[in-house]
Amino acid sequence: MDMTMIVPLAVFFGISFAAWALLGMFGNKDNRASERLDELKDPTRRAQKEAGEKTVGSVLKKAAPALSKALQPKTELEESTLKVRLANAGFSSPNAPTLFLAIKMLGLICGILFGGGFGLIKFGFDYNGSASLVIGAGLGYYLPELIVRILRKQRMDRIFLSLPDALDLLVVCVEAGLGLDAAMRRVSEELADSAPDVCQELNLANMQLQMGRSRREVLHDLGVRTGVDDMKSLVAILIQADKFGSSIAQALRVQSDSMRIKRSQLAEEKAAQTAVKMIFPLVLFIFPGIFVVLVGPAAIMMIRQLLTV
Repeated sequence: MDMTMIVPLAVFFGISFAAWALLGMFGNKDNRASERLDELKDPTRRAQKEAGEKTVGSVLKKAAPALSKALQPKTELEESTLKVRLANAGFSSPNAPTLFLAIKMLGLICGILFGGGFGLIKFGFDYNGSASLVIGAGLGYYLPELIVRILRKQRMDRIFLSLPDALDLLVVCVEAGLGLDAAMRRVSEELADSAPDVCQELNLANMQLQMGRSRREVLHDLGVRTGVDDMKSLVAILIQADKFGSSIAQALRVQSDSMRIKRSQLAEEKAAQTAVKMIFPLVLFIFPGIFVVLVGPAAIMMIRQLLTV
């Protein structure tokens, strides 16, 4: 092994060791007082500490404030937008923005290490090596953002498709004599398997109501957390019904009918698009086979006749 291979490897392992040492320093900087406070907040911490469990999640949770400091939002609007986007993806914990930014920083560091190490080993100190470092850093930084967007889109679609069924059951419960809080609790119990996302949001809303928050604030937060337009319109109708004292059952029934019509129209629209979408697989995969089956024998006969002539 010559020096052209030894130097890039030495630089790569040196940077990796420095990053690992920096991460360990951030993860072990809590003093005894903060550890005692954490144990009082979460009694399971003491048992985990006695058992000697050292998980990657606990280290990341401790190092998250220091890692995410450079990426913290500069304004309250940016911070609120980040919280809403994570809540729409299903991460409504107060520590979710800090952990998300810490993961992005870790992805950036890992992308720099792996991209730079690959570039140094493969290309050396030239343009291709620098390009490999930049590409690795970009992938590591934007990959968590892409994953959150995919999770957000999938969760919003699941809530949109399961919301009419949950709303129908909510209408039945309200018309049977239950209050809105008890009806939401009943719906979350009955549809826990078929609509887990909607039930999770309803359970969180019930817990907030039990903690003493006003119904208007709880319903508004419910619409913001889901990010679904139908849920926002439902929340607006419930807030208006609670404010003016109108019938909640009638408002829920009207909203349920409109949402079911909207979902059926969406299904009809997708069914009408199938004819256009099937043109491409027909042209690319089915027509060539049919062409060979129909024209193949005639072409063979023509070739034989030409050869005999």
